Amino acid sequence: MDNRSDAAVDIARSGGALALDYFRRLGSLVIEDKGPQDFVSEADKAVEVHVRKMIEEAFPADGIVGEEDAPKPSRSGYTWVIDPIDGTTNFISAIPAWTVVIAVVKDDQTQIGVTCDPIHEEMYLAIRDAGAWLNDERLVCPENTAMTRGSIGTGFSNRINKSASVRVIESVLTEGGIFHRNASGALSLAYVAAGRLIGYVEEHMNAWDCLAGQLLVQEAGGCIEEQSANDMMTNGGRVVVGSRGVFKDLVRIADAAYQS
Repeated sequence: MDNRSDAAVDIARSGGALALDYFRRLGSLVIEDKGPQDFVSEADKAVEVHVRKMIEEAFPADGIVGEEDAPKPSRSGYTWVIDPIDGTTNFISAIPAWTVVIAVVKDDQTQIGVTCDPIHEEMYLAIRDAGAWLNDERLVCPENTAMTRGSIGTGFSNRINKSASVRVIESVLTEGGIFHRNASGALSLAYVAAGRLIGYVEEHMNAWDCLAGQLLVQEAGGCIEEQSANDMMTNGGRVVVGSRGVFKDLVRIADAAYQS
């Protein structure tokens, strides 16, 4: 596991450096539409190829699930879940809020989570039952928070009913909170672990967007909804995370919004 956690950091850092090189020459980037407000660039594809190659060279028996290419079955029990650039809309719009994300899954649980923000030189790492770090500093998700004393991250995509997202935002505002959206779910989850946001709610996220961030929050002392990592890799699912002071409120808000 130590070898994989060290490797995950190195691979994410290398993928981040490649993505940053593309980001600095956006004018020549080739971009394709996958759907409404859903894009893929040549940078996404190149970074995923690069990350997959590094994983396969280091751990040839491990499986890989990525956003832009077909899954590779695991022969070792370990599966790497990768998002080459989370926040592609930000990326192609020259907004510096995007990340390279890697999770390592075994036994139906995320064992390692890495979120690399190369713009700000921030590397988030979580190891199950060992803790979470931002660069070399241990992360501690604040316990004594209230809805009125921080911002709640939220996200939405073309996979969901937008009216449910409106209900979440309305509830947060009604209860004295403020909503925040930066168009990178993985980065927002990392911000919850770091105490920059006090929670995050989204009706449906793909595994490559959320598994690493959920482990970051959990290992920093925050709260998450327990889920099957294997099911998330296949189907995705809802994500609610938060500091201990607001988590139950966020679950209540999500239940009401998404079941209406």
